[in-house]
Amino acid sequence: MSAVNSLVPARFLTITAHLVIVITIFWSRENNVKACLPLDFTQEQYDSEDKKLVTALAITIGMFVIELAGFFTGVSMFNCTQGLLSIGAHASASVALVFFLFEHWECGIYWWIFVFCSVLPACVEILLLIAVFGLKKKPL
Repeated sequence: MSAVNSLVPARFLTITAHLVIVITIFWSRENNVKACLPLDFTQEQYDSEDKKLVTALAITIGMFVIELAGFFTGVSMFNCTQGLLSIGAHASASVALVFFLFEHWECGIYWWIFVFCSVLPACVEILLLIAVFGLKKKPL
């Protein structure tokens, strides 16, 4: 089995693990929202922080849609660079988000994880999709 062929299942598994953890955070976000608030918070503060976290989680799921679209269409499935970037980013995100979930980190930390582990691989995926479908270039 070549290195490229072994990246494909690893990439799929890390994306799936990251997606499952994001969905788990979405379902059980109450404790993480409370970690973002002072000890004596109002319902309006809670609703505001909950809305911010739901927005971040929804945008993350949108990034998954973009990345999985490129993956399943075959545009980046056998691209070593995108595969390694995606594996590294999603594996890092999975570990960081498990700590975010169980240690009840502040919500601001989620945005850092989001930028480096979801936006970065999705932007590269968008560039590959534009190159293949928009410019009619052969994927590398």
